[in-house]
Amino acid sequence: MADTDSEFSGSIPTFYDRYLGPMNCAPYAADLAVRVKALAPARVLEVAAGTGIVTRAIVQVLPAGAEIVATDLNQPMLDFAAVQPGLEHVVWRQADAQQLPFEDESFDVVVCQFGVMFFPDRIAGYLEARRVLRPGGRYLFNVWDRIEENEFTAVIHAAVAAFFPDDPPRFLVRTPFGYHKVATIREELKRAGFDRIETATVALRSRAPLARDPAVGMCEGTPLRSEIEARDATRLAEATDAAARALAARFGPGPIDGKIQAHVVTVTR
Repeated sequence: MADTDSEFSGSIPTFYDRYLGPMNCAPYAADLAVRVKALAPARVLEVAAGTGIVTRAIVQVLPAGAEIVATDLNQPMLDFAAVQPGLEHVVWRQADAQQLPFEDESFDVVVCQFGVMFFPDRIAGYLEARRVLRPGGRYLFNVWDRIEENEFTAVIHAAVAAFFPDDPPRFLVRTPFGYHKVATIREELKRAGFDRIETATVALRSRAPLARDPAVGMCEGTPLRSEIEARDATRLAEATDAAARALAARFGPGPIDGKIQAHVVTVTR
């Protein structure tokens, strides 16, 4: 993993939440929220909460008495999330998922959306989730399937790579879409002490009003931005335009609709 792969600062949280939130994250946030609701937890911990997309979905489905603690390593993401409406009763805390500041066996559910791919040491993150879960508690998380199963992202990755042919950015395939082998996920969870593991591959649809929206979201709302700017800080807008043109050529100018696919993992302590 490159040093910049987990940097979500500056304007990235705003672009991430505005563009990628509705298109890519909200559909799977709703899926996770339904799964959490079915467990009727009294205390939920969210790790790698980002801008609070899953947090909002969980708040909407759990009773008012349920306690929700949302954490993220990136304070700018938490700062953005904490001021969103409807989340006033959520406890926000900056924390490293690999070294959680909570007591043993203190949560009924630990949930993480599209975050474990960013852990430098995933087994350490899994060990911590297991430690803070009560016996019988659940750890729910999702990860993207391979990039070829996610149409908008595949087009954007190819377009940006072609824009920098001598040194194509690899962030998307390296990190957010780089942890898609179910066998690897299962093996690492077992190394962390989990033995009751369920997985499901869930295909949904991503929709955007304009072809440009996914391009802006990926190129300016993720650490792909840092990779583009590291190659030429003056060409971010051009690279985004190239991605937008590629999306329009494939799907039309908008509204556009494309396949997204992820693995959803449920683990019992």
